[in-house]
Amino acid sequence: MSDLTGSERRKLERLLGMSGGYVLNFSDRTFGMFFDDHRVEIDAEKYRAGGTSKGNRMRAFWSMDGNYAVGRVINGLIAHGLDERCLPEDAALIDDCRKVAQRLLSDQPVAELDALTAIADERDFEVVAEHVREAIEKNQPEGALDRLHVFVFKFIRVVCEPHGINFGRDKPLHSVFGEYVKALRDTGRLQSQMTERILKSSISVLEAFNEVRNNRSLAHDNPILNYEESLLIFNHVAASIRFIKAIEAQTKPPPRPTDRCA
Repeated sequence: MSDLTGSERRKLERLLGMSGGYVLNFSDRTFGMFFDDHRVEIDAEKYRAGGTSKGNRMRAFWSMDGNYAVGRVINGLIAHGLDERCLPEDAALIDDCRKVAQRLLSDQPVAELDALTAIADERDFEVVAEHVREAIEKNQPEGALDRLHVFVFKFIRVVCEPHGINFGRDKPLHSVFGEYVKALRDTGRLQSQMTERILKSSISVLEAFNEVRNNRSLAHDNPILNYEESLLIFNHVAASIRFIKAIEAQTKPPPRPTDRCA
């Protein structure tokens, strides 16, 4: 649940015009569409326990969801209100509510969450990336270890293809990643021995990830791994992926110039 204070809640209620059960200028339909865009099913029964009005469902959301998810929604509501010109003409109140959103957004359990996005135009890649991020936004990393494993598999496959690294179904994920690290080293794209050692350590981490996926995740009927260890796995994987994305972006060949008529 979020840790909104009483004072913060009162400010948000004033900003969003919630005294009569309303929220800004939303209808029930557009309210649901807004939350769909933020990956929250606001029409779910759990948000209706205190009443079915938009205001009551918003209050339930604040009470049930984590800081990061609530912060994202508050930012979205402020942006919507400014676009629609339906916020109170109170610059100080708007600024205070922005600060509330930023405070909540700073409580992000996975520091590099934004790195966990698809890097190929593949529907299944995009869907699994969305599921992974949604689990973290709900602060439930232990429930998405199997999907994180699928995401890593897809990510490494896409990254390795331009390097001519074979990615057969019978080839373990950690072996493929080992070939990738060797390719980075052999082409001089790693500037320090420490970076190479960190990446090499990820080879054994990925090997161990197979065991976690098979025996401690929802991939099968397993007792799932505890929250703290699941969060550590997510943070390690996200940091590695952020680095790989950065190094690949730096080493992409420049686009070929287009031919021009003399």
